[in-house]
Amino acid sequence: MDDLTEETLVFQRIADFHEWFAERRAASACSVTRARLDQLDGWHIQQGTGTIQHHSGKFFAVDGLEISTDHASVSSWTQPIIIQPESGILGILVKRFHGVPHFLMQAKVEPGNIGLLQLSPTVQATRSNYTRVHKGKAVPYLEYFQAPRRGRILSDVLQSEQGSWFLHKRNRNMIIEITDDVEVLEDFCWLTAAQLGELLRWDHVVNMDSRTVLAGWPLAETHWGRDAAIDRDQLSELLSWFTEAKSRYQLTRQRIPLTNVKNWIISPERIVHENDAYFAIVGVDVKGAGREVAGWSQPMIEPRHPGVVAFVTRHDGDEPRVLVHAHTQAGTHDVVEMAPTVQCAPGNYEDTPPDRRPSFLDYVLSAGRERVLFDALHSEEGGRFYQAENRYLVVEAGPDLPEETGPDFAWMTLSQLAELARYGNYVNVEARNLLACLLFT
Repeated sequence: MDDLTEETLVFQRIADFHEWFAERRAASACSVTRARLDQLDGWHIQQGTGTIQHHSGKFFAVDGLEISTDHASVSSWTQPIIIQPESGILGILVKRFHGVPHFLMQAKVEPGNIGLLQLSPTVQATRSNYTRVHKGKAVPYLEYFQAPRRGRILSDVLQSEQGSWFLHKRNRNMIIEITDDVEVLEDFCWLTAAQLGELLRWDHVVNMDSRTVLAGWPLAETHWGRDAAIDRDQLSELLSWFTEAKSRYQLTRQRIPLTNVKNWIISPERIVHENDAYFAIVGVDVKGAGREVAGWSQPMIEPRHPGVVAFVTRHDGDEPRVLVHAHTQAGTHDVVEMAPTVQCAPGNYEDTPPDRRPSFLDYVLSAGRERVLFDALHSEEGGRFYQAENRYLVVEAGPDLPEETGPDFAWMTLSQLAELARYGNYVNVEARNLLACLLFT
């Protein structure tokens, strides 16, 4: 069906969405309180190793990791990291009303979100969640994203997540177009691409999981892609640059007992770096989140500083180009992934000499207002990270941009980046998030 029905929740004005969203926020009545790591209900700390693990052996664990690489400011370090080998489902249903694509989005509480309630995909669930390890309620609309499924597959790819905090973590990102009538449940609504684009410019409204899935929206459906043509020879050259970077550098990782991480203070209350830098491992108790279970406890990563995620862009003709960085992180599947021009927490570099600060960090932070094309604050994955905030920026290159960007950087058209984002382990989650902002605004 292509018609709007009485059961279809579609907003004619963005103000109507904000009114509905405020109502859902008021109805969520969620509370998140800090808790000691050794008093988290359902979790235990293993004797000897210090590993923090759920009593079921599912969901995730916090363990130690030893890293060695020739592609970082230091050659080796140890750190806590989240171990979550199972892949979850992040899926968005799309339906056309009067020919206009609408995306079924969910107002969902995550304990780490700034503001708690944000717009999530239709389905956002770990394998442990949707197989109901917690013995809670079933995940709505899950049947559309599991075989045999109804609908047309527009995107389906295993994508990496934050490599600084996860070891080899991937989720299945899916967009499924349907023609069936769908009952719109209480916390769900339909939004157009234009409406999502407007909401992406608002701080802390569209969550990370939605942004990474939206990066897989077909380029031909966007205003950028209607006239864009991918130069396959140029794309081959970019893939060669990427392969060269993966071949040039080394990265080895080894899991170690959490008690063996160096320069970290481990206590029953929390785990924190001795310089109070980078991040901490903290515990939370959650109640009244309107989820599959009424409440739960868990460990979370709490960054010590807000981050900056930025693309430097320039126009060579009609289509913009973005400056992509071949970036190494502790937990990525491969040696490098394609990252934004800048991806870091500036607070970790306050006392660092200028020549050792991340490339282009000062360039994007000092850009005049006239060169800032996109600027919004977004929360990161609120199910694992507590109050993790990044400033997402797109900055137009000025005449002062150095001609030489270095071997770890490459200029790429928006269509080339979007094409590569349809495949796993090429484009990292921060770049995909920023790509979604570019595609929809």
